[in-house]
Amino acid sequence: MKIRIVSALFIAMLVASCSSTKNSGSDLAVSLPIDTQINLTKVVNDKVPVTINPGRFTTETVTYHLPKVVQGTYSVSDFGKYVDDFKAFDYKGNELTFNKTDTNTWVINGAVNLDYITYYVNDTFDIEVTGGIGGDTPFSPAGTNIESDNYVLNLHGFIGYFDSLKNNQYKLEVTAPADFVRSSALQNAGIKTSDDAKTATTMYVAPRYFDITDNPMMYGKFTVEEFQVGGIKIVLSVYSPNNMHSASSLKDAMYKMMQAQKTYLGDINSTSRYDIFLYLSKGEQNSPKGFGALEHHTSTVVVMPEAMPEDALAESMIETVSHEFFHIVSPLSVHSEDVHYFDYNNPTFSKHLWMYEGVTEYFANLFQVNQGLISEEDFYGKIMGKIQTSLQMNDSMSFTEMSENVLKDPYAKQYYNVYQKGALIGMCVDVLMREESNGQRGILSLMKELSNKYGKNKPFEDDKLFDEIVAMTYPSLRTFFDTHVIGTTPINYNEFFNKVGLEIKADKVETNYIQNAGALIVSGDGQKGTIFFTDLVLDNSFWAEQGVQPNDVIKEIDGKQVTLQSANQILQDVYMWKPGKDVEVKLDREGKEIIIKTKTTQSYTQGEALMPKADATEAQIALREAWLKG
Repeated sequence: MKIRIVSALFIAMLVASCSSTKNSGSDLAVSLPIDTQINLTKVVNDKVPVTINPGRFTTETVTYHLPKVVQGTYSVSDFGKYVDDFKAFDYKGNELTFNKTDTNTWVINGAVNLDYITYYVNDTFDIEVTGGIGGDTPFSPAGTNIESDNYVLNLHGFIGYFDSLKNNQYKLEVTAPADFVRSSALQNAGIKTSDDAKTATTMYVAPRYFDITDNPMMYGKFTVEEFQVGGIKIVLSVYSPNNMHSASSLKDAMYKMMQAQKTYLGDINSTSRYDIFLYLSKGEQNSPKGFGALEHHTSTVVVMPEAMPEDALAESMIETVSHEFFHIVSPLSVHSEDVHYFDYNNPTFSKHLWMYEGVTEYFANLFQVNQGLISEEDFYGKIMGKIQTSLQMNDSMSFTEMSENVLKDPYAKQYYNVYQKGALIGMCVDVLMREESNGQRGILSLMKELSNKYGKNKPFEDDKLFDEIVAMTYPSLRTFFDTHVIGTTPINYNEFFNKVGLEIKADKVETNYIQNAGALIVSGDGQKGTIFFTDLVLDNSFWAEQGVQPNDVIKEIDGKQVTLQSANQILQDVYMWKPGKDVEVKLDREGKEIIIKTKTTQSYTQGEALMPKADATEAQIALREAWLKG
């Protein structure tokens, strides 16, 4: 999962975030697939009907679940909350009794006579408060959407599982208006059009429940583009409610990025197809607010603001989707038993979020400088941003302990650090391996070796991964892991930068319009419901030049009223401002209205910058070249 930085930080700040054919068997059926039907033509009160025909049971009770947690989110979603009018029927059409034992669980009585179950599913997008980050709804890219012209079908929000049937095959039928565009990461097994040609039912097959949850769909009115990248078919599906963007307008940026990623990865070929589903939010009250993406093994669901300019959207998609695409390395090819045998209602978590999310995020930044998409200076700026953001979190917390307990306090609040310090851990391992191998090996080669040893069908033992890595590499990695990943000692990054002839120095650095080198210059007053500038605004050159003062309340930005409820969307837009944009901002300074009407200029602040050392040795420079370009 990739959470956009502004969204995560704002939330933390402002919230402080049916067939009657039956199987037979000793206990239950395993030979025939579970028949599942979703009917998008029978929506009632914004709710979609679902029918599940599981086969014949021989037990008196059976338990049906919707997921509490889904893979990649590391937070509680409770999809059972969105199920209404749950019913179970016997072969004669009579209703069976059941007990709802918790938010996500139904225990059905008289299961030997169970024919099928039905229920309605409400979507999550239009009831979001915080985008699911620190709130009580799922993170938007893990959520669901039910609109007349668009359906985001993250199937874990619609289809559940019976306790002992998670490994059964599923047969899924989705009925929708015939003129709907259909885009699915799941295998299409055929389509049947109704006699009046108004509706069409598409059939899909999933080998087991995991494949139901791992293959999202989009139905409705949207655009689709396909292209090939190194033997991988990329399918890009884009829903833009006001037609401001399209798959064709983003295709070139996605192709260039993913071609560079595949070149960087080389011979890692873990999938023949990769799907990107982009939902662009209108920015209205009932629109999704959690901007970012949720990875699946061979696809990703992305939610972004529709109002973003085309170049800004392309930039955000490069940042976000590049992270998700690298998940084809981990966890698709390299993952633990916790991932492979995931329990959706009582999950256990791996110690190795530093690898799943951290190394993935590191690759998403490193490949850009490696393939010439950004300059070395830009890459250094990204690294410094991660250092500065990570230092605002608990830098002395054991990373493995946090990973294993990511749903619990105080660890849950530190999850965002997997994209910051987790990526920096990957960087340090990379530099260590380059140093030990005279530039010949790095973390990418390590991940390839692990992929070859395990692969998508063979999980590693969580407690043995560090031993495996050290055995494959060098003793210095054991010291690093024990001290800085398992242990609680903060990393001295200068020690690693010195190896490649770099250093951190005080300097004037570029920043944006809501942060100073990673530190937010705005805050919220929960009692008054207002957003205001903090003392840090004086160190932001753009706002300082406009005469902005600490405690100035932000009333409007470009005609939009700024409140605690609207701030996330509006400040996301401000974060994306570029120099040369005409802006109008209204402030309240102790009851006096202040109007700023100007054109943006590049903003600077005093901070620290990562830069080459003037006295770097030839050996250090050579190691740097191997690190960045090898």
